[in-house]
Amino acid sequence: MDRNSRIFVAGHRGLAGSAILRRLAEAGCTDLVLRDRSQLDLTDQAAVRSFFDREKIEYVFLAAAKVGGILANERFSADFIRDNLLIQTNVIDAAWRSGVKKLLFLGSSCLYPKFAEQPVKEEALLTGAMEPSNKPYAIAKIAGITMCQAYRRQYGFNAISAMPSNLYGPGDHYEPENSHVLPGLIRRFHDARIDGQPSVTLWGTGTPRREFLYIDDLADACLHLMDSYDGEDIINVGPGEDIAIADLANLIRGTVGYEGALTHDLSKPDGHPRKLMDVSRLFATGWRPKVSLEEGVRRSYEWFLANGARTAPETPARSTQAAE
Repeated sequence: MDRNSRIFVAGHRGLAGSAILRRLAEAGCTDLVLRDRSQLDLTDQAAVRSFFDREKIEYVFLAAAKVGGILANERFSADFIRDNLLIQTNVIDAAWRSGVKKLLFLGSSCLYPKFAEQPVKEEALLTGAMEPSNKPYAIAKIAGITMCQAYRRQYGFNAISAMPSNLYGPGDHYEPENSHVLPGLIRRFHDARIDGQPSVTLWGTGTPRREFLYIDDLADACLHLMDSYDGEDIINVGPGEDIAIADLANLIRGTVGYEGALTHDLSKPDGHPRKLMDVSRLFATGWRPKVSLEEGVRRSYEWFLANGARTAPETPARSTQAAE
C-alpha cells in the first residue's frame, strides 16, 4: 500500500480503529480520511455511498462494529445483528462501487464453532455450532466475511478478512458489566482496591482459556496484511498462546495491587471453553506480535489510571432532608 494513498479508517474512535490510525500515522500515511458517527452514519446506505463517491478512497480498514461482552450480547442481541449487518454491507458495497483498491475487514475469534478443534484453523469456520451467547454478532460478522469473498469472486474486489483473538489495550471500555473480560477485570479489581472490598467475584468457573492480543499488535498486523496479503482465505491474528481466565484474573490482581480474595459465581456462563487460534498462516508471512500479555496488562492499567479511573472511595449521596 502506497503510504501516500487516500485511506479510510472506519471506526477510528474505537479500540481497533484508533490503534490502526496510530499505526498508519507512524508508517507515514498522511492522507487519512476520518468520520465519526455524527459525521457519517455507516448504517445509512445512501450516506455511505455518497461519502465514497465524493472522497475517492483508495484503501479501507473496516474496523467499525458494534461489540461487547457476554452480557451486552445477551441484552442487545437485535442491535448487534442489525447494526453490524448494516455497517459492513454498506461499506463493502460502496467501497467496491467507488473503485477502492483494497479493503481489510475485521472478524473475530468468537465466530468459530464453540467446540472447534484447538488450536482453531481458519478452515474451521462454519463447521459446527457457535457459542449461543454471541450468536447474533457472530452471524453478522460471518456474513461480512462471506460478502468479502463473494465480491472478490464475482467482481474481482480485493477484500481480505482478518480474525483477531480477544483484543485489549488503551482505548478499551472499562465498564464493569458491558466490557470484555480483561478490561472489565481491571476495572473491578481497581475499584475493589480503592473501596477496600474484601473480594472480587469472577463469572463462571475461571477454567475457560482465552487468547489475548494487544491492540497495537493487531494494528501492526493489519498494516502488514494490507501490504502483503491478497487472498480470499481468512487469516487468524493472535499471539498463538492462551491463558485460563482465573490465571488472567490473578495477573490483573497483581498488576492492580489488589490483596483481597477472588471468588466465583458459578451461576454465570463460561462461554467458549477455549479459544486458541492457529496462527501459523500469519506467522509464515513473517509477522510476530511484540507485546507480551504481562506488558500489555501493565500498559492497559496505566492508560486506565490516566483516563478516568477513580482514586477515592465513592461516598453515599447526602439526604436533602435534615435529620431531626
